[in-house]
Amino acid sequence: MKPSLELTTELNMTTNARLDRIEEKLDALTEAMIALARAEEKIAGIKQAQDSGWERMNHFSKKLDSIEEQVRDNAHTVSIINKLFWVAVVAISGSIAAQMWM
Repeated sequence: MKPSLELTTELNMTTNARLDRIEEKLDALTEAMIALARAEEKIAGIKQAQDSGWERMNHFSKKLDSIEEQVRDNAHTVSIINKLFWVAVVAISGSIAAQMWM
């Protein structure tokens, strides 16, 4: 009977060792899954920040387009005022010259 008892004890020790290794592997898998979940949360946060950044850039692009249109209109107005100024200068100079030589 003794050999059978030793065999059972050895079998129990082997089984316990195998179960311990399986448990360690399950713990490692659990930690890996937790790390993956954290990484997914970080990626989701980065994606949200990126989307927010793109939205802000689009908003600023629209504002820039609006400002560009205003600048173009103002440049046209200034060009007209500049031409009118030089027409007035030439007219005044012409009238002064006409008064001097007449």
